[in-house]
Amino acid sequence: MSFFGKMFGGKKEVAPTTGEAIQKLRETENMLIKKQEFLESKIEEELNTARKNASKNKRELALQALKKKKRLEKQLQQIDGTLSTIEMQREALESANTNTAVLTTMKNAADALKSAHQNMDVDKVHDMMDDIAEQQDVAREISDAISNPVAFGADLDDEDLERELDELEQENFDKEIIGIPEPTPTLPEAPTEDLPEKVKEKKKAVPAAVVTDEEDDPDMKQLIAWSK
Repeated sequence: MSFFGKMFGGKKEVAPTTGEAIQKLRETENMLIKKQEFLESKIEEELNTARKNASKNKRELALQALKKKKRLEKQLQQIDGTLSTIEMQREALESANTNTAVLTTMKNAADALKSAHQNMDVDKVHDMMDDIAEQQDVAREISDAISNPVAFGADLDDEDLERELDELEQENFDKEIIGIPEPTPTLPEAPTEDLPEKVKEKKKAVPAAVVTDEEDDPDMKQLIAWSK
């Protein structure tokens, strides 16, 4: 709002946004920088004029050039100060704009989080977690019950099993004992000399039935075979 508008109650102006203000400050900075460059070039020209006229004994022209140079330097100094002020103001606005954007984003995130939790109750969540834990325990018990073969072999008596095992062990022991081969009797070597006549006659006098019975004995069979 202009000065006269404030004095006479004119229409109130709408304040620009931070983005618009930053843009205006940047434009002003660019304009002042260009003017700064122009003044620096003019100062250099006036300094060259003063040097040139001083060497040609034109003191008056040299003094005028130096005075103009001083005025330009003063303007340049003012512009430098203005640029510093505008730069600080622009940086403050940029920082405020950044903070505003960050706060706006955080506010939107907080609203979204609040909306997400709007239909949630902490107590209900705890109850739900308790129900989940309880169902997990039930599922674990069911798995244990299925994997444990309790129903199989429940009617078996351990004493009967032990008794049967003892019988099997005794049976194996008996087989091992009975299965040992008996030592074969060692017969005397057959004599190489002929038997006396009396022994031969006696052998001939043995009845056939007796010989038949004795031949059933393996030892007698071997003796008879030897005597023949």
